[in-house]
Amino acid sequence: MDIATLLGAVAGFVLIAAAIFVGGGGGAFLNVPAVLITVGGTVCATLVHFPLAEVMRIFSVVKRTFAVNIPPAERVIEQMSEFARTARRDGVLALEESMRGLDDDFLAKGLQLLIDGTESDQIRDVMLIELNTLQRRNRVGSTILSFMGDAAPAFGMVGTLIGLVQMLRQLDDPAMIGGGMATALLTTFYGALLANLLFIPLAGKLRMRSKEEEIIRQMMIEGLTGIQAGVNPSVLEDRLTSFLSPTERRPGE
Repeated sequence: MDIATLLGAVAGFVLIAAAIFVGGGGGAFLNVPAVLITVGGTVCATLVHFPLAEVMRIFSVVKRTFAVNIPPAERVIEQMSEFARTARRDGVLALEESMRGLDDDFLAKGLQLLIDGTESDQIRDVMLIELNTLQRRNRVGSTILSFMGDAAPAFGMVGTLIGLVQMLRQLDDPAMIGGGMATALLTTFYGALLANLLFIPLAGKLRMRSKEEEIIRQMMIEGLTGIQAGVNPSVLEDRLTSFLSPTERRPGE
């Protein structure tokens, strides 16, 4: 679980809600027409802009911003080094036992190719295709969230125009002006809130997750092809460590 994503989102909404209620006007910020215009308009525009299947997958993609399922680099280096030692000592077929305890489908697929005797170049090609598929899913999810981040304030402006029209039509009745003004202001508020505290930050976090995952998967591919080529475990560990920045490496590496 990425506590930063959850903490940031929850704390942001709580702080804004607290500021509203401390000001004594909590009920004034609840406006059903404004919600329908901003949220409904954003969702409908997203459905128009993207295929339904991609939009439906956004929930599973967004879950990746909260749940971290990417193994840390240190663990990958240790795994690859251990696999290399096992293959060097007992042969590649001995890795079948190691594969049974894996919960990473990407690495398990690579190990299966290795066990099946696939050439290192073919392993790299297959795993790069798999990586590109994962990256494409992340890119589409990030694009959808970024679009929603742009659409929410736009529909907030649409709601503002609707509210102003309603207000101007009721100028002869001062008691009716408040409803139009509330819709006009609250749609802009809802749009800015959703865009800047939810959609845009989630899109940015997903892009960061995608870059982190790409590095980890590249390390796995390098490790698997190195094992197939019979690279010395120590040399392989040094090669994988080179993927890390100097500040991420352990002392002496």
